[in-house]
Amino acid sequence: MEIDGHHVTVEGPKGELGRDFDPRIEIALQDNQLLVSRSSDHRTVRSLHGLTRALLANMVEGVTAGFHKSLEIVGVGYRAELEDNDLVLRVGYSHPVRYAPPEGITLVVERGNRIIHVNGMDKALVGDVAAKIRAVRKPEPYKGKGIRYLGEHVRRKAGKAGRVIGI
Repeated sequence: MEIDGHHVTVEGPKGELGRDFDPRIEIALQDNQLLVSRSSDHRTVRSLHGLTRALLANMVEGVTAGFHKSLEIVGVGYRAELEDNDLVLRVGYSHPVRYAPPEGITLVVERGNRIIHVNGMDKALVGDVAAKIRAVRKPEPYKGKGIRYLGEHVRRKAGKAGRVIGI
């Protein structure tokens, strides 16, 4: 770990992450622990204190263990494939949708081309990539077809109940 003013760099077995923090928050390294303290008790500085602590914890966890999100594809004929590190989604459109992951993100497709795993060091980037893939075809409420997070519950609607004809 390196602290250079308000820029913190964390290195681990998975790689290296760096980030700039607000100058109103002091970050120090003592006895192999990061200490976060604030300059005042103002409301915004208090909120930045908690944010900084959480971001630093996510950086440390990201370079040691990494982060992971899984997506599930539901629908007849819906599938995903990896071609030259690009994700190709066939989810009911007239054309396949290609998604090129940003640097630092690895995608894995398994279980009959129905499960997509998004892996990376940066927690925000992993969540953002997973959300963009899900947005290609969000799960719809009538049949439940689409791309959803693994284990996500989709509320289903009943649809039309039939028409009653008066006499």
